Amino acid sequence: MTGHKVVVELTSYGGEHMKPEGKIIEILGHVNDPGTDILSIVKDFDIPTEFPEKVLNQAVRVGKEVSEADMAGRMDLRDWQMVTIDGEDAKDLDDAVSVVMDGENYRLGVHIADVTNYVQERSALDWEALKRGTSVYLADRVIPMLPQTLSNGICSLNAGENRLTLSCIMTVTPEGEVVDHQIAETVICVDKRMSYNGVAKVLAGDAEALEADREFVPMILRMKELSDIIRERRAKRGSIDFDFPETKIILDEKGRPVEIKPYDRNDATKIIEDFMLLANETVAEEFFWREIPFLYRTHDVPDEEKIRKLGTFINNFGYNLHVRNEVRPKEIQKLLCKVEGTPEEPLISRLALRSMKQAKYTTENTGHFGLAAKYYTHFTSPIRRYPDLQIHRIIKDNLRGRMNESKIEHYQSILPEVAKRSSEMERRADEAERETIKLKKTEYMQAHIGEEFDGVISGITKWGMYVELPNTIEGLVHVTNMTDDHYEYNEERYEMIGMHTRKVYKLGEALRVQVLDADRLMRTIDFKIVNQGGAGDGEE
Repeated sequence: MTGHKVVVELTSYGGEHMKPEGKIIEILGHVNDPGTDILSIVKDFDIPTEFPEKVLNQAVRVGKEVSEADMAGRMDLRDWQMVTIDGEDAKDLDDAVSVVMDGENYRLGVHIADVTNYVQERSALDWEALKRGTSVYLADRVIPMLPQTLSNGICSLNAGENRLTLSCIMTVTPEGEVVDHQIAETVICVDKRMSYNGVAKVLAGDAEALEADREFVPMILRMKELSDIIRERRAKRGSIDFDFPETKIILDEKGRPVEIKPYDRNDATKIIEDFMLLANETVAEEFFWREIPFLYRTHDVPDEEKIRKLGTFINNFGYNLHVRNEVRPKEIQKLLCKVEGTPEEPLISRLALRSMKQAKYTTENTGHFGLAAKYYTHFTSPIRRYPDLQIHRIIKDNLRGRMNESKIEHYQSILPEVAKRSSEMERRADEAERETIKLKKTEYMQAHIGEEFDGVISGITKWGMYVELPNTIEGLVHVTNMTDDHYEYNEERYEMIGMHTRKVYKLGEALRVQVLDADRLMRTIDFKIVNQGGAGDGEE
């Protein structure tokens, strides 16, 4: 048993002369076994990994093919040209898109898997989905909200298969305004599964990609055109676009990280993002005006004190925030545009993000500050998010004329708890994902102890300076490892100052660092500055 990670249930907290006692209820595996480290994080956050038998049985009983009875009465869109665009390794495809011209306007179709057709309210499947709240995406695994027979099977919009969907079909002007829309129960058959990289290659004019996707090229070009229009309109109203590169971790067959790099959004990811945002806004606005119970995705105005602190800080770099009676998203957006391409961009963007409140699910529509949107919801991912699944039920009850008084009372009674639970489970999933990334970054750097890297100062505190490498890994240069002087932290200016040499380290400054240590248990990485005497410029 030595070296194994286990789950222990405490039977006694112990006392003055007694240690706590417990019984082993689960053995996760040896500390060096592939996947044991991430499984430990999963258990830490109490994320369920197994589905109860009753839930699995219900999922198995769902048919493998869409029946004629299921398709009856639905709007038939099977002859519409449409595609799914996802990451190469995605298996749960819950959105398909189509774009055709309607005179000078664009007719944009966002077609979302009709999961509610297979997950009945109050069924074992439904209770389990509510309990989980969301699928959890970690470095080496996906812990799905629904059993995979559903999420990767009948619910997934696999190319060449009849699928049940809820479609939001919008007429969009060349200025990006939605002048007409229809929300309908539909049946579709996706023509082709496309990937973000494949579509990006088409847009870049890659000859091979253009030939391979010949029949879809006109639609892809229309999509890019429309996406640009939608994005520009959103920017004009003040929507804030935090364009941080996500971390992509490449693991070997034993779960060890062999490469860590930034995962940047490309034109194809932006197309899907823009179309999903527009559909979410359109659905939210319709149901707000219908005045029936609904779930919204809301983002409150930031705390004034935090914005004031941000304003004081950016003054050091020669920027300012015009905040009078209230904070407006446009002011934050202007700041991000000004810092774009500067050494301080990552830092100011991060501080701006930290000054924001967290988005959450609510039954009241209070708007979305970050998107500068009056109406916003989550409609587009019912395979992996419970709120989307829940609002699909409301939409279908409304479409079928079943939104009577007792239905309204029913939704009024359950939605506050659904909103609260969904927000909590989303936080849990985000934290588990963050901890997993930290763990894999630390593990990766264990193989690079003693090596040197170029980086930039991404944060300064009284205990040291954080330095970020181009591959998104961040480590700490502790003040005790800054041995050429006694350094003190200037809180007002976010600077580290040498008391004797007056050497100043600023945010965004380039440095060359050496890896001192990487602790997997604590998930920390320690650096020291190379040639500290005069190496603030990052040269060897």
